[in-house]
Amino acid sequence: MEIIGASLNELPWFLGYLATAVVLTLIYLVIYMWVTPHDELSLIRDNNLAAALALAGSLVGFSLPLASAIAHSVALVDCVIWGLIAIVVQIAIFYLVRLPVPKISERIEKGETASGLWLGAASFTGGLLNAACMTN
Repeated sequence: MEIIGASLNELPWFLGYLATAVVLTLIYLVIYMWVTPHDELSLIRDNNLAAALALAGSLVGFSLPLASAIAHSVALVDCVIWGLIAIVVQIAIFYLVRLPVPKISERIEKGETASGLWLGAASFTGGLLNAACMTN
């Protein structure tokens, strides 16, 4: 019983980090969908696989460094700072991905799966590297 009590003492911290992660993720999604010229949710509702791949890769690409920030932060404020940095990095990745594939948003709107996969994979890769850099 003592172990359970000790674990439950950490519940407020768990809830604080979870709430922070949810809020940061929602902020990320709003900013990302505002920055991209295409309407991801509308395209996904219309069964556009390219848009789903791009958004899914971007969301996972953001979540990886956020998870790293949660695991390695020394305080909730530290987690928020690194979460905001992860947002900036993911938005920068969107702009960098457009360099070799001009008009990527238009291609995604047309349902060009390769463009959606390229954006999603680049976002995922960027997030993975971002997460690794946060551990040092």
